[in-house]
Amino acid sequence: MSLLELRAARVRYGPLEALHGVTLAAPAPGLTVLLGRNGSGRTTALRALAGAVRLSGGAVVWDGADVTRLPAHERARRGLCFVPDRRAVFGSLTVRENLELAHAGGDFSPALDAYPELRPLLARRAGTLSGGEQRMLALSRALLSHARVVLVDEPAQGMSPTVASRTYDLLRDLHACVVVAEQRLPPGLRERGDRTAVVYELRRGEVVFAGEATELPTEGHTTSPE
Repeated sequence: MSLLELRAARVRYGPLEALHGVTLAAPAPGLTVLLGRNGSGRTTALRALAGAVRLSGGAVVWDGADVTRLPAHERARRGLCFVPDRRAVFGSLTVRENLELAHAGGDFSPALDAYPELRPLLARRAGTLSGGEQRMLALSRALLSHARVVLVDEPAQGMSPTVASRTYDLLRDLHACVVVAEQRLPPGLRERGDRTAVVYELRRGEVVFAGEATELPTEGHTTSPE
């Protein structure tokens, strides 16, 4: 059953239209991948779901209710966690402080269990971390938030293949509606049985494929390196 949807969504940046009536539905719980190259509209679609960009047409529907006019901070209050591809951590704060902000109760041990690489970095300022380390820290927000909806733009950016694979295991195991935007199909998503991801491939602002990852044609498509 879908929890979050775009219905005939259109987004304009000045005179240019980035989404041309995109329709997609993300199940809950479940993993949905918005696939496409730079300029395809995948990030714009993700930001539209988050409320970070306004629609010029169409609708965003959450659990059957039209939330198109609901601002991003109100969607966050309803249980949406958005992790953008840039500026996803507080660079002037330490890793520990970032984690403490992500979990008001102060228990951020689940994040360190998921990403033990962060443990020796707790006293470091987040802005001094490598790109992959910052992604791990940013994704810890999603792990600690217990959100109903988790939206992540390029979750494995800068990570080693091993950590990237672990990251997708963590995202798949969340009891939430998880939507990620990627340039290439992440490794291991084609053959997952009943845990197969739903994929929407976008090209020039339109959906050109919709189905399970196992159904995505291999010709003309690339996957991330193992």
